[in-house]
Amino acid sequence: MRVAVVGGGITGLAAAYGLSKAEGLRGVEVTLYEQAPRLGGKILTERVGGFILEAGPDSFLTSKPEALALSRALGLGEDLVGTGPDRTVYVLSRGRLHPLPEGLALVAPTRILPFLRSGLFTLPEKARIGVELLLPPRKVDGDESLGAFVRRRLGQAALDRIAAPLLAGIYAGDAEQLSLEATFPMLRDLERRHGSVIAGLLARRHAAANTDGRLPLFLTLRGGLDRLVERLRAALEGVEVRTGTRVEAIAREGSGYLLDLSTGERARADAVILTTPAFAAASLLQPLAPEAASLLRQIPYASTATVSLAFRGGDIPTLRGHGFVVARGEGWRITACTWASAKWPDRAPPGFALLRAYVGSASDAAVLEQGDEEILQVVREELHAAMGIAAPPVFWRIVRWPASMPQYTVGHLERLAAVEAALASSPGIVLAGAGYRGIGLPDCIRQGLAAAAVVAGRGSQRCPRPPC
Repeated sequence: MRVAVVGGGITGLAAAYGLSKAEGLRGVEVTLYEQAPRLGGKILTERVGGFILEAGPDSFLTSKPEALALSRALGLGEDLVGTGPDRTVYVLSRGRLHPLPEGLALVAPTRILPFLRSGLFTLPEKARIGVELLLPPRKVDGDESLGAFVRRRLGQAALDRIAAPLLAGIYAGDAEQLSLEATFPMLRDLERRHGSVIAGLLARRHAAANTDGRLPLFLTLRGGLDRLVERLRAALEGVEVRTGTRVEAIAREGSGYLLDLSTGERARADAVILTTPAFAAASLLQPLAPEAASLLRQIPYASTATVSLAFRGGDIPTLRGHGFVVARGEGWRITACTWASAKWPDRAPPGFALLRAYVGSASDAAVLEQGDEEILQVVREELHAAMGIAAPPVFWRIVRWPASMPQYTVGHLERLAAVEAALASSPGIVLAGAGYRGIGLPDCIRQGLAAAAVVAGRGSQRCPRPPC
């Protein structure tokens, strides 16, 4: 049996790792193909003069166990580090930075006094949020946008200053377009079970926030997240890894598949795990499953860029907290800014500070049409307005991520179910990755391992209908 894993990001690496560790698959040939010269996908760490720059994700959630469990299984448990002691997050609203009130969970308050004291909302806006406790739940089933849900339950101010900026930070998306069921299904579940989001959050307030109550909500690896990629690569026993090799086409050949490679070679496989973006998977699947390909092309992607800036410590205000997000309607190009050297313990040498700003979203693609110097100027002007930073950075880096952020628009889960049905006639083809059921590192690792389990469970039989 021969298995091809297409894509060497964290999902593909997790799939290859799962196959390499699966019982009963000894003697199976596993080949991982990655068109780029390196592995890791969006995990991209750079080390410059004592600074550690993350161009992609800088951490992972511990409330989803897969990334934590994999790190520990790879012997990296002792190198996991949590965020700094001051975990305040600010919202830039009406030209000022306001701390999110203590006790805010998801998009709603769970502590009365901090919420009442907060300057983020006016008194009428606070009253509107409190009315959520009295509103009846929605009786109509079916998906709706996150924007529609939050506006209906908590009002426009909660949408503009909590939900929309937080969603932009996670998905680079538009709250009016993104699916509630695909992004934050727990909000709808709270409404169904408790009749109110706030009441449901209060009922769950004393429940553990993650699988290990001693852990912070976010963890990273000392020295940079690319260490996870390196350790995964080293753990791929018996897997052939081919970087700089693109899979250009897939065709049926008997009971298996024939892959055309950019090197001019052809490779055979009995099963293929596709971990590419949905639009790339669509191109490969067009000859095999045109209906599935058409559905996959309906998953839009947004382009973003990260702008890392290093400063001398005396040139910027003292950083207390994790950073800020920008409320909707402010007219800013920055969507958020992480104070990396305050958030993590080893990001900058003594006497220096490291910030990371984010630009580009589903609502603002035009900013990425500008050159690096123009983007830098925009970021510096807005950091000056938000934080009073006038000094030039010691150095800076811009990393662009074109068409990198999948948008789970309304109806996303229904589309995935239709894709699954359309792929039933192509047994052995399995989809996994950020375009489908979660974009965070734990989500992608879970999908990669699940794809490996589908193939491992197949043995000499045909794969069951592949889940997305």
